[in-house]
Amino acid sequence: MDIEELPGVGPAIAEKLREAGYNSLEAIAVASPAELVAAAEIGEATSAKIINAAREAAEIGGFETGDTILGRRLEIGKLTTGSTSFDDLLGGGLETQALTEFYGEFGSGKTQIAHQLAVNVQLPPEKGGLNGSVIIIDTENTFRPERIKDMAEGASLDPDEILKNIHVARAYNSNHQILLVDKAERLAEELIDTEKPVRLLIVDSATAHFRSEYVGRGTLADRQQKINKHLHDTLRFGDLNNAVVMITNQVQVRPDAFFGDPTRPIGGHVVGHTATFRLYLRKSKGEKRIARLVDSPNLPEAEAVFTVSKVGIRD
Repeated sequence: MDIEELPGVGPAIAEKLREAGYNSLEAIAVASPAELVAAAEIGEATSAKIINAAREAAEIGGFETGDTILGRRLEIGKLTTGSTSFDDLLGGGLETQALTEFYGEFGSGKTQIAHQLAVNVQLPPEKGGLNGSVIIIDTENTFRPERIKDMAEGASLDPDEILKNIHVARAYNSNHQILLVDKAERLAEELIDTEKPVRLLIVDSATAHFRSEYVGRGTLADRQQKINKHLHDTLRFGDLNNAVVMITNQVQVRPDAFFGDPTRPIGGHVVGHTATFRLYLRKSKGEKRIARLVDSPNLPEAEAVFTVSKVGIRD
């Protein structure tokens, strides 16, 4: 079924929807009426009718039994981190169709893990990869192709081939960052039938621009609303492309915390509730780092030790 066949959608509206990134019934089915109103310049009642029709056609949004969902969970892919203990902590690796957040102080290994995942996603499934390419939204100018070369050579891979399947965009402010997720959806649509479809989206870091642009309590509500929508857009990307979504997050220190660890991630409860898996990274001696699984829908809270070396993330 084409978009034009939906009730209330003619050629003109279909073209506007495609220009806004709604290229499939699934993309329309998981959109909100307000998003379609803005994208296609139509009324809210019309947009709700279009979304309901898309949900029925794509069989999205109804009730299902637990065994049906369990069967569909078998399609979920797992992406290795490069460390066996780290993979065990995550139940076998980073899940597709989920948002995994890594937060910690500078130097705790967040960007190193992002670089390693960009290499590992290109491996075949039997080696812990997803046989796909990666899109990186770089907000802090931390992507280094030289580091990718080190990691590729450490895994006995061709660095030039690995770099060809990494698509990087530098985000210059928070609005540009939000826009880049839409562009990522279009790029994923172009690559869907190639040998390396997009199976990983990295946002490093998700909160840096929002933190610097929205200063003071007066801007807090607006900031949180925009972060919330941005993260849900990345989640939708993961669902539509069966891709891993990995974000890094900065931290702040609570000055009033007299006991325990005063480190807290930026973004508050909005980020905490949206992330499917939440990991806290800490420095240890030398190359060693400690990862703590803080939140997960199905895994116990636990810790794993890994190292960051010249060849990448290892046990």
